[in-house]
Amino acid sequence: MSEPAYDFGVVCEARADRDTACVLADRVLVEAIPWLDEEMLDTQRRWRGLTPSEPFLRWASVREEAKKAGLKGLFGHFGDKPGEPDALVARRALLLFVDSDTKPQAVMLVRDSDADDRRCIGLEQARGDKPWPFEVVIGVAEPKRECWVLTGFEAKAHEEEAVSNLEQRLSFHPIRDAHRLTASEHGAKNDAKKALEELTSGDLEREFECLRDTSLDTLRERGERVGLTQFLTEVRERLVQVMDNRSPQT
Repeated sequence: MSEPAYDFGVVCEARADRDTACVLADRVLVEAIPWLDEEMLDTQRRWRGLTPSEPFLRWASVREEAKKAGLKGLFGHFGDKPGEPDALVARRALLLFVDSDTKPQAVMLVRDSDADDRRCIGLEQARGDKPWPFEVVIGVAEPKRECWVLTGFEAKAHEEEAVSNLEQRLSFHPIRDAHRLTASEHGAKNDAKKALEELTSGDLEREFECLRDTSLDTLRERGERVGLTQFLTEVRERLVQVMDNRSPQT
C-alpha cells in the first residue's frame, strides 16, 4: 500500500486527546473538500508524532526529546513579550517537527486550557514565532477535552434521566454549560471527566458517537464557550487548505 499523501503531526497529552481532535478534524476535511470522502481518509492523510510510526507527540515528552535532539533557540521572548504558559514547550515541539526526518505538512497543537486563558495565547505566540515550514493548527479545550465530547452529547431516551439528575446535582446544564465544569481535582462536583462518565456510563463507544454522529453545525453552535467552535474553524481555515487549494467556504 502506498504512503498517505499528507502527514499531519499531532501534539497532545494523551491518546484520548489525539483521538478526539483527529476525529473532529477528519470530519471537517470531509465536509469541506468535495473530492474527499471518509473511505479515502487513510490513503490521503496520516496523523503522526515525530515519526510516522508514532500516533502523537506527548507534551510531557517534548523537553526530553528536544534535549536528545540537541535543539538550540529554545528560550527567549516572543517578539518583545515573555512567553505565556505553553509558549516555550510549543516552540520546542514545532522545532522538533522541523528537525524530523520526514517533515509533516501540518502540525496540530491540542491542549486543555485548565481554565487558564493564557495557554491559548502561549500557543499562538509559538505559532507566530517564525515562518514554520508547515501549517500550525491550534485546538484548546475550555477547560477540558471532555467538554468537547459533552458538547456533542445528544441524550437517547434511556439517558434523559441521567442528564436531568446531573443537571440537578450541578445546578447548571452539563451540555449547554459544559464550560462551567472547571474542577481540577478528579471526582469533584464540577469535574468534566466525572460528568462525562455519568452520562456515558464510561462507554468509550458512546463517547465516540458524540464526536462522530452529532452534526458539525450543532457542534459549532454549542461549542463556542468550550473552544470547540474555534478549533473547527482553525481546521477549516488552515488544515483544509493544505489538502485543497480552493479558498475556504463560508
